[in-house]
Amino acid sequence: MDDLKSSFVEQYTHIKHELLSDPAFDSTDSSRKWVERMLDYTVPGGKLNRGLSVVDSYKLLKEGKELTTEEITLSCSLGWCIEWLQAYFLVLDDIMDNSQTRRSQPCWYKLPEVGMIAVNDGIMLRNHIPRILKMRFRDKPYYVDLLDLFNEVEFQTTCGQMIDLITTLEGEKDLSKYSLPIHRRIVQYKTAYYSFYLPVACALLMFGENLDNHAEVKNILVEMGIYFQVQDDYLDCFGDPEVIGKIGTDIEDFKCSWLVVKALESCNEEQKKLLRENYGKADQANVAKVKELYKELDIEGAFLEYESSSYKKLTSAIEAQPSKAVQAVLKSFLGKIYKRQK
Repeated sequence: MDDLKSSFVEQYTHIKHELLSDPAFDSTDSSRKWVERMLDYTVPGGKLNRGLSVVDSYKLLKEGKELTTEEITLSCSLGWCIEWLQAYFLVLDDIMDNSQTRRSQPCWYKLPEVGMIAVNDGIMLRNHIPRILKMRFRDKPYYVDLLDLFNEVEFQTTCGQMIDLITTLEGEKDLSKYSLPIHRRIVQYKTAYYSFYLPVACALLMFGENLDNHAEVKNILVEMGIYFQVQDDYLDCFGDPEVIGKIGTDIEDFKCSWLVVKALESCNEEQKKLLRENYGKADQANVAKVKELYKELDIEGAFLEYESSSYKKLTSAIEAQPSKAVQAVLKSFLGKIYKRQK
């Protein structure tokens, strides 16, 4: 897998070079330098889990058979398309959320010379995806299916972002809007489709599968994505900052977190009043009161119960899949996230 990761990282340079030499745009030296700097700043700096999952999934579908050089190149290319999609979402998301930092450096739009040019840069990142697909997959029988898949997943993620933004409107802090169905819809559309379903769907298409025959695989991966986000919400509050690498701010940011939704379900009127008065406040005294209420309501116990039942349901659904190779792909995903600490 280390060899595959180095092949994956190496492929970024090749794709970037092809995009910078794209004959569709008669670029100048300054525009090429701008795009190259923007790509290097926004695309490869994360953990690369989504992109690497395409390569990993394809290898599992091949059931241990060695990948050819072309298969490595193509699976890495699809992985990078997902990383480009992620970069596009994050560049625009940071502007919408007025975020200051991303991946331990200032957000791209916060650089003085960038500012709102970042909006166009985000659109350029999005437009690079069909260009990569055209360069690498135009002669493949599944080319149109890939284009359709990326368009569909982008649409779903955008819808999730919209639900999130209108539910947590600045200046309209209304906890009555928060519920488990709303939380699920936000997570399903905003995170699960592109982070969990998309990498496996790319690998299945490349393997020659028809995605219409794998509706249950999609359902399992969406459920896995929801479980992953619930874990994230839990770690934001109860995780060790030294381990997770950040200090959680969901309470201060008035996030529609699984924890606050579960708390609202079991609160009495007095406890709801306490939540309304303290949730979404930056003062650490307010945050401490919310965390104390979470302990009082045993939200931690509710999460552990949710984690256990989710794992059992997912395992059962995975083992019901007729293909052992598909089972291996899904079990690999679940194994990476079950009981994670960061």
